[in-house]
Amino acid sequence: MMALLVTIIVLALVFDYINGFHDAANSIATIVSTKVLTPFQAVIWAAFFNFVAFFIAKYIIGEFGIANTVSKTVFEQYITLPVILSGIIAAIVWNLATWWFGIPSSSSHTLIGGFAGAAIMASGFKAIQSAVIIKIAVFIFMAPFIGMIVALIITTIVLHICKKANPHKAESWFKRLQLVSSALFSVGFGLNDSQKVMGIIAAAMIAAQPLGLGIESIDDMPNWVAFACFTMIALGTMSGGWKIVKTMGSRITKVTPLEGMVAESAGALTLYLTEFLKIPVSTTHTITGAIIGVGATKRLSAVRWGVTKNLLVAWILTIPVSAILAALIYLVVTLFI
Repeated sequence: MMALLVTIIVLALVFDYINGFHDAANSIATIVSTKVLTPFQAVIWAAFFNFVAFFIAKYIIGEFGIANTVSKTVFEQYITLPVILSGIIAAIVWNLATWWFGIPSSSSHTLIGGFAGAAIMASGFKAIQSAVIIKIAVFIFMAPFIGMIVALIITTIVLHICKKANPHKAESWFKRLQLVSSALFSVGFGLNDSQKVMGIIAAAMIAAQPLGLGIESIDDMPNWVAFACFTMIALGTMSGGWKIVKTMGSRITKVTPLEGMVAESAGALTLYLTEFLKIPVSTTHTITGAIIGVGATKRLSAVRWGVTKNLLVAWILTIPVSAILAALIYLVVTLFI
């Protein structure tokens, strides 16, 4: 059983690493497409601030609220190590598949869908906390919508302030400000996404507690778990995710330094809001909504709605597909465990 717990923790950290390079595009796509930084410089920049988020969560916020929410997706009495193992394997498979095809789906919802799907296969629908799942599902639509509205408001204000500014001088300022907005978004990404894996590891350690191997509650989680999760996501970001950078940086709408700065700022504000509410949201959905909001300020036709529609379909499918995949994997896992 100890070997199974160690396997789950290792796979969870592998997923965290994959999450980093899968979602690296979220914080660096606009900064690369506007040529503020080279791709290599951008991933180092983003990874550094992903890691800084650990110290903000630990010493400034003082808690890991999103991790707590994720660990409560399934009722504690129905959480077993085979359930968690199946959920993580399903999440890794779906994440790699969507990365390969360049689809910016949500790593967060993949993980939550996998966890819930395996639990349902093991114990039925009574195993999942439907209120938590519904709240997370609602934010599939709310996070990009909030990002879009915030981006529209910020763009309108900035354009009004800068209407008499020298265009060349203004652009050089926005390029500098993009470094700040990208850093803010990278902190938000680290805060949000690292904690999802922490929640899954905490659930595994709680499930192992009756065997004398784990912890009683998420409050007892050792410090190395949080440190490892934030480190792995930063390393994953450094590995990049160039297929998705292309989609996020240019295919939704053409992005200028002003628009890149606004999109990242709007995305960061949305992530900080959901961190405060302790709701795990998709950084992918958030920044996509912000980019759409920025594009829509020019004119609605500036947004490539065909690409956006395909993204929306991928977002809606992520939780149920991950859940079904995890349920099937659980059937296979139980043959061996």
